[in-house]
Amino acid sequence: MRYETTELEVDVSELRLGMHVIKLDRPWEETDFLLQGFIIQRQDDIDALQLQCRKVTIEGKVKNPEYEAQPSEPLKSKEKTKFIQRSLQPDSKKRARATRPLPPGSGQSRITKRVTYINKVDVNYEIRNATGNYGEAKKVADGIMSGLRVGRALDLNRAREVVNDCVDSILRNDDALLLLTKLKHKDEYTAEHCLNVSILSAAFGKRLGLLEEEIRTLGLCGLLHDIGKAKVPTEILQKPGALTPEEHAIMQNHANWGRDMLMALPKVVHATIDVAYNHHERLDGKGYPRGLEAYQIPYFAKIVAIVDTYDAITSNRVYDRGRSSMEALEIIHRFRGTQFDPDLAREFVQMIGIYPPGSIVEMKTGEVAIVIASNPKNRRRPRIMMVRDANKERLPKFRLMDLSLKPRNDDGHILEIGKEVPDGTYGVVLQRFIDSGLTLGHQTGGAM
Repeated sequence: MRYETTELEVDVSELRLGMHVIKLDRPWEETDFLLQGFIIQRQDDIDALQLQCRKVTIEGKVKNPEYEAQPSEPLKSKEKTKFIQRSLQPDSKKRARATRPLPPGSGQSRITKRVTYINKVDVNYEIRNATGNYGEAKKVADGIMSGLRVGRALDLNRAREVVNDCVDSILRNDDALLLLTKLKHKDEYTAEHCLNVSILSAAFGKRLGLLEEEIRTLGLCGLLHDIGKAKVPTEILQKPGALTPEEHAIMQNHANWGRDMLMALPKVVHATIDVAYNHHERLDGKGYPRGLEAYQIPYFAKIVAIVDTYDAITSNRVYDRGRSSMEALEIIHRFRGTQFDPDLAREFVQMIGIYPPGSIVEMKTGEVAIVIASNPKNRRRPRIMMVRDANKERLPKFRLMDLSLKPRNDDGHILEIGKEVPDGTYGVVLQRFIDSGLTLGHQTGGAM
């Protein structure tokens, strides 16, 4: 029997797993959904749609109009029921693969949150603690990499101390340290990258509902995941152009060197070995150094693989300028299921959001602001600090605003983010904001 693909607008109460949503009753950019069009694979997707929409349009199949009513005609109740049933059936082998549960041993994660964390303090309070923790941890990260290059032993206890301080801050309020990971310095990439991966991994562990001790271990794994690069020649590590095949092979060997360096420690945390050795493995078996299958890759290595990629893409390096958070998230989303664990990739995208803390954004009305804290219920409307007026002139007093409350500017227009802009645009430099020593609770102009 022949079927044709058509569309039907349904109430969100009728949504079921497997349906292909292609249109919402509101603009996509006003919702939490990263891509325009997706297959409902989890109850969380349904919950989010029911929270943000009243009706959506789904794609499904109906019998050929030669035998049934024309698709342009309103579907009757029975026909609507059949349509919905057909919409739950994959219309291609590709979609079948997308919706079919993976077999046992496939390596896909099944995320079960054992702990639900809430931020204990406001970001305004935590930013001062976070700034101190970040600065100290950065010194330790730099000391680790530079020390290993000249043959000094790794001080694992000191590394653990600074990670624990960062995790304490994350558990109080993760937005503060996440803001600081937006600071990017091309000439400090390796140490800064290791620290950022540590912070982002710990924050991700918090979102995943890991136990507190697991979060601390994950943060340590992030800090040490690239220590093998201490043995990579500087001329390769900092080469401004593309690597030759021979140089690429040397670079890839950092995974083996990292494993060996950590295994030589007397009281090593075994998870750090797993992550250093396996964070470049892929679900499709095309990773390195061993080409592991998905089920063979340790869980923490899968987590750090996503975080490592995100921070690398958004960082300034000798051969390339960092790209936006959204570009990085789109890449992670694109390679879910092949390079990255699909469940973990989805959770990470949700955690980072469209405008993560530390982003420099321009309002649709022209004002410029720094994103201070995310809003889990509406990622398009975070908390911001307004620092430039519509004419790009510095405000005499910085203005803290919660965009979820739909505040208005002086002309009476509702403030909405138009786009993220690179750090430094219009003279707004995140580093200067941090160096000024201001806390977010201060309503003064300062050094920006």
